[in-house]
Amino acid sequence: MDMNGSERIEAPVQTVWQALNDPDILRQCIPGCETLEKTSDTEMTATVALKVGPVKARFQGTVQLLNLDPPHSYTISGEGKGGMVGFAKGGADVALTEDGPDATLLTYVVKAEVGGKIAQLGSRLIDSTAKKLAAQFFADFTQKVARVREEIAS
Repeated sequence: MDMNGSERIEAPVQTVWQALNDPDILRQCIPGCETLEKTSDTEMTATVALKVGPVKARFQGTVQLLNLDPPHSYTISGEGKGGMVGFAKGGADVALTEDGPDATLLTYVVKAEVGGKIAQLGSRLIDSTAKKLAAQFFADFTQKVARVREEIAS
């Protein structure tokens, strides 16, 4: 599965970068995220519970940040195992560019694959679920960054 897109966030690049690297903010924004813990400056562990069509799964996995170019870009790579349901692994290239004095354009290119029982659901269902989850993440992330920005301003 491949997916790409962009989001305009009403906050400076540095604020968005800090939020993208804050496990507490990410945990609150990632749909179904139960735990997200930083194990080093570039690694995290996570537990995420998702429902894809009729299949419910709890994935436990790791996330690595690679190709770091603060505060402009990084590659996020992850892998999760969902027991009998299967696995998911993939990565995303994320870039931040200034879009005016107080706004950031976040662009992403995602490549992912799933295997096991979950892969049998079909690519259309998996793709539509992934797009829905991405939209939910960015809506929540944009709100959180706006709140962080307001807290910094006051």
